Amino acid sequence: MITVALPKGALLKDSIQLLKSVGLDFSAFLDSANRQLQIEDPTRTARGLLVRAQDVPVYVEYGQAQLGIVGYDVLREKQPQVARIVDLQFGHCRMSVAVKRSSSYRRPVELPPHSRVASKFVHCAGEYFDSIDLPVEIIPLYGSVELGPITGMSEAIVDLVSTGRTLEQNGLVEIKVLFESTAHLIAHPLSYRLNPDGLGELIGRLRSQLLIPA
Repeated sequence: MITVALPKGALLKDSIQLLKSVGLDFSAFLDSANRQLQIEDPTRTARGLLVRAQDVPVYVEYGQAQLGIVGYDVLREKQPQVARIVDLQFGHCRMSVAVKRSSSYRRPVELPPHSRVASKFVHCAGEYFDSIDLPVEIIPLYGSVELGPITGMSEAIVDLVSTGRTLEQNGLVEIKVLFESTAHLIAHPLSYRLNPDGLGELIGRLRSQLLIPA
């Protein structure tokens, strides 16, 4: 039986819709009254795990799931040892640097050396500022990162942006897009090579739904 790790949150509905298009129905996860974290597809050919988005590649890397759906942002941040199969072309957002609208900084290189930057994407933030040779202090925050500049704890943030509405309502403005992010299909490397339980055929059907050649 193939196990698929599905992400809680913004990607879940589209992930379930994609899997349903190839005959796997995990729509019970969308029922607010359902508290199950593991369910079988009605055909009993696959099992779904409902996990935090950041944990999807962990379950896949350690073999508890053969497939997973996760945002490119998580892959960039976690750098997991998984097979990256295909861009699923939904869940569009971007990783950006933002500052207070009242700030005089309009490019990241204008930030003073050793400025404080708040982010839940510590690796991505550090990698970017290293690339422009600007030493900064990365402050890890895992809640409302926007409060960093608002309270004066940080000069900037690095965070995911979708519509930009949250930044706007909190008086922040983007000054740099680091990369675009969409949902990706990932697989356990050994399972991908050995093709247990028709894993390769399932991946092929998913590619066909996206009109992407194998």
